[in-house]
Parts: sequence; C-alpha cells; structure tokens
Amino acid sequence: MTPLEKMTDEDFERHALAILRRELGLDGLARFLRLYRAGSGDYTRDRHRWLEGTTIDEIMAAVNRPGNPPVHCAPQKFRPAGKSKT
Repeated sequence: MTPLEKMTDEDFERHALAILRRELGLDGLARFLRLYRAGSGDYTRDRHRWLEGTTIDEIMAAVNRPGNPPVHCAPQKFRPAGKSKT
C-alpha cells in the first residue's frame, strides 16, 4: 500500500471509502455518504451572516482560546471586502 502522505486526493478518497465499506458494510457506507457529502445551501452567504459584526480581534481571540466555540455575533464592525458603509 502507498503511504497516505504520498497518495493523491483521489487515491486517498478511494482508500478511505474502501475502509468504510469494509468496516460499515454497504448500508453503513451509504449512510455515511448521505450524512457527510456536500449538502445544499450557500456557505458564503451563511458565513457572512454568522460573522456579521465580528472584528478580526474577536476572531483571533476565539482562535486562541482552545475549547471555546467561535464568536458568531458581535457589534456591527465587520463588513465583507467590497461592501460600502451605506
């Protein structure tokens, strides 16, 4: 077997799916894929909503606090690049 760090992404995915099929069976693999494959929605739009009003300092403080969830709301200070103050 090729070491994981030398596998292409495609080879790694194929290998991982084979392991899941072996360990979970076809029904388990199908369930896993249903739960963890790309879903619907607009991540970019949702991310802007989650981070609206969050400053870079608040984001960095959350990143530097192990075990704490990220900050999702704060006073109106963050505007996505290219947005005006209107």
